[in-house]
Amino acid sequence: MEQEKKKKTVLNIGGMTCATCAQTIEKRLSKLDGIHSATVNLAAEKAIVDYDPNKTDQKMIETTITKIGYKVIHEKIILKISGMTCATCAQTIEKTLNKKEGIYKTSVNFAIETATVEYNPEQISIAGIKKIIQEVGYNIIEPEGGLEDTEQKEQQKGIRSLKNKFIFSALVNIPVVLYNFSNILPFSLPTLPIDNFIPLLMFALVTPVHFIVGHNFFVGAYKALRNKNPNMDVLVTIGTSTAYFYSVFATFTGIGSLYYTTAVSLMTFLTLGKLLEATAKGRTSAAIKKLMGLRAKTARIIRNNEELEIPVEDVQVGDIVAVKPGEKIPVDGVVIQGYSGVDEKVVTGESIPVEKKVGDQVIGATLNKTGMLKFKATKVGADTFLAQIIKLVENALGSKAPIQRLVDVVSSYFVPAVMVAATLSFVVWYLVGMGFLFSMTVFIAVLIIACPCAMGLATPTAIMVGVGKGAENGVLIKSGEALETAHKLQVIVFDKTGTLTKGEPEVTDIITIPITIGNLSSTKQKNKKLSEEKLLQLAAIAEKNSEHPLGEAIVNSALKRGIKLVDPEFFNAIPGHGVEVKHDDLEVLLGNRKLMEKKGVDIGFLEEKMKSLEENGKTAMLVAIGRQAGGIIAVADTLKENSIDAVSTLQKMGLEAIMITGDNERTAKAIALQVGVTRVLADVLPEDKAFEIKSLQEEGKIVAMVGDGINDAPALAQADIGIAVGSGTDVALETGDIVLVKDDLRDVVTSIQLSRATMTKIKQGLFWAFAYNTALIPVAAGILYPFFGILLDPIFAAAAMATSSVSVVLNASLLKRFRPKIEKNI
Repeated sequence: MEQEKKKKTVLNIGGMTCATCAQTIEKRLSKLDGIHSATVNLAAEKAIVDYDPNKTDQKMIETTITKIGYKVIHEKIILKISGMTCATCAQTIEKTLNKKEGIYKTSVNFAIETATVEYNPEQISIAGIKKIIQEVGYNIIEPEGGLEDTEQKEQQKGIRSLKNKFIFSALVNIPVVLYNFSNILPFSLPTLPIDNFIPLLMFALVTPVHFIVGHNFFVGAYKALRNKNPNMDVLVTIGTSTAYFYSVFATFTGIGSLYYTTAVSLMTFLTLGKLLEATAKGRTSAAIKKLMGLRAKTARIIRNNEELEIPVEDVQVGDIVAVKPGEKIPVDGVVIQGYSGVDEKVVTGESIPVEKKVGDQVIGATLNKTGMLKFKATKVGADTFLAQIIKLVENALGSKAPIQRLVDVVSSYFVPAVMVAATLSFVVWYLVGMGFLFSMTVFIAVLIIACPCAMGLATPTAIMVGVGKGAENGVLIKSGEALETAHKLQVIVFDKTGTLTKGEPEVTDIITIPITIGNLSSTKQKNKKLSEEKLLQLAAIAEKNSEHPLGEAIVNSALKRGIKLVDPEFFNAIPGHGVEVKHDDLEVLLGNRKLMEKKGVDIGFLEEKMKSLEENGKTAMLVAIGRQAGGIIAVADTLKENSIDAVSTLQKMGLEAIMITGDNERTAKAIALQVGVTRVLADVLPEDKAFEIKSLQEEGKIVAMVGDGINDAPALAQADIGIAVGSGTDVALETGDIVLVKDDLRDVVTSIQLSRATMTKIKQGLFWAFAYNTALIPVAAGILYPFFGILLDPIFAAAAMATSSVSVVLNASLLKRFRPKIEKNI
């Protein structure tokens, strides 16, 4: 009988509110097969579980906890890595980390050289993660004086090293090539007395190039082979070393020909390719670096009536900060003194300065243009709006688009397949009698021309530029998956209130009718018609504690008229229906037809008036007093300035626009007609919006939901893409897949057009990479030689390989020219 094994795991749990929660988790875990013991500590918010790994695993334990409504909290860290030379290096780090206990998910982005790791700090530390990366042969870049400064220094250092190596190899390449092609030169080279001097000179010149310039390739190849995951460095190392060592053999034995020209030219072209690639990658990440470099370095604060200039890291919540015209606002806060125009382009993409007065919010890293401002700091450090945006962008770059996962699978088989193809080509040509030198040329050409880097760079470079360009325009795309899915969208569902409309409705009509109040036997009180002010007062008292925009409109209208409002004696909000309150012993109902029907109030005689108001796009709210209809208060909301342009452009892009609202169908259709929407989902309760989205998905459609990110959270989560529309710092960054910083629906168009443009660049890059390898590897293998006598020289193979990677990166960088195209509806 197999002896039971015992394993312990400690998990961080979120969502527990009391001891019963802890007991629930313990009981459910204890029922799992293979669990020896499960103890949940409510205070520490941890679960300590002993289990038999032969019968269950940590994933099953976590899934069980999640299913009963609690969260297993994963920590996330983004590490900057140096030493990666191609996409296979990124895959090596991913595979190694993902095998380790305590690591849930690793995503390595070769283009920006980062690793995003989700892990359990109870099982593995950050130091442990770093050690694993270092053990497979790569280095961690530790930030000094700011991560962006460190990254920039490392990038510049790498480019400088590649530039020096290229210049060195190019200078050596000139005399070697000249002597190799001396027979076709228009002038004669000087004769040398020693016949064997030329080979020795070539050896002396080429050897330092091979070992110094090629050092990074050789180290990369060693790491790859040690990790049993061959990469481009392995191909380059075998190809260049074959040419070099064969030439060394010929130099000292006199047998065979010299291939020094091939060896040194390969290194020159390959180094030039790496230099151009590194430079191009630096340009593609310019938008991200610009975002990170926006933060102010110092802040001027007032403490004890004294003005002090301190590092921005030392600003505390509650500090009074002074900002002069022309200076950056260092942190987020609320203006307490002064008036100015602030340029918020860095976070919203909007170039027109925004007026700021007492009580207005200011955002860190924005530019104070005209007046002096004093504000109280509300968010500092990692809590500032800009810091959250940077974190969001970094997380997006750390994620992988679905198309990249497919490329990773292909790339993992690519290098071994190329090595097999090169070996077979050598054997076949040698066996058909073409000789060793011919066969070796083919062997080297196949190894050198193959380019897995082009495949590995196509997706991450385009996503990096796309996400950065989005952030520049106030469109925050939260993952590679969201960026890819957005280009497939077929239906855009807009919430009405606060999304298509301003969400600032105003009272337009007050209609009163006679009602009976008090003792029915008292003829004096029969058929009394309330004044407009009295009906409005009762309605405003009913809505005084409501946060609904329609309720706020009624309250604001009453206050403008100077009507006194008191708190109701009883208040009850009925979602999707309205409110019921008690005031002066009167029961007051305010809401829609559903509420009146539910409470047994007769409203049949008001139906025609209701229809008339609704056909004009007004929301008619019924007021009942003592279960008698007392009147109608109509409220109208106006469309946002750019709603019509946004909807019109989306429709011209081939997308279906749908409006969803809790309004009745007549009112909803009137608004839809104004905005140009042809399909309306009306009378939808807040909790049913997600169900309506699901119904559209069941029709086979890919759906985006556009809402404010607060009231629409379930619908945004249900949609294939949730787009949260906000207004500056009020935007809910944690909600949705795409967040629009500006309260402008044209940015919905921008996000979809940007997604389409990015996917076009990804597909172009992948097509080029696959077409290049598919077409040129057979050419390098000599497929054209029997028919046309064409054999690809390894030197041209190196040039082609370098061109392939650089062209993919440069093509992705063209996304920086992206400009949204909005149709103006005149």
